[in-house]
Amino acid sequence: MPRILIVEDDEDVRALIAHKLRRAGHDVFEAGDGQEGLSAAHEVLPDLMVLDWMMPKLTGIEVCASIRADTGMAQPRILMLTAKSQDSDIALALNTGADGYLIKPFRANELLERVTALLAASK
Repeated sequence: MPRILIVEDDEDVRALIAHKLRRAGHDVFEAGDGQEGLSAAHEVLPDLMVLDWMMPKLTGIEVCASIRADTGMAQPRILMLTAKSQDSDIALALNTGADGYLIKPFRANELLERVTALLAASK
């Protein structure tokens, strides 16, 4: 069962994502800010992270960069989930190491499709 870590400071959004992913059969873990998410990533060793950009303590970009720089850590797929929609934002996220990008607001089924595709690509 794939292990997915959701790092999202909006509790309602995090609960929606967690519910959808659990119903799809994934093992889901949650973190409410970037610093908590980075710590959880080292403990959980997720197959995939759903990572919000704009969070307290550490941004999603900072978390992504830290994970990609940690050569001793298994490298999860990272789906950046954010309201930032400028081409430059997307480019920055992808250049930092995100494997995918989904703009808020999003459809729950679209999120599940992206997660499924990223997990399939990691096999």
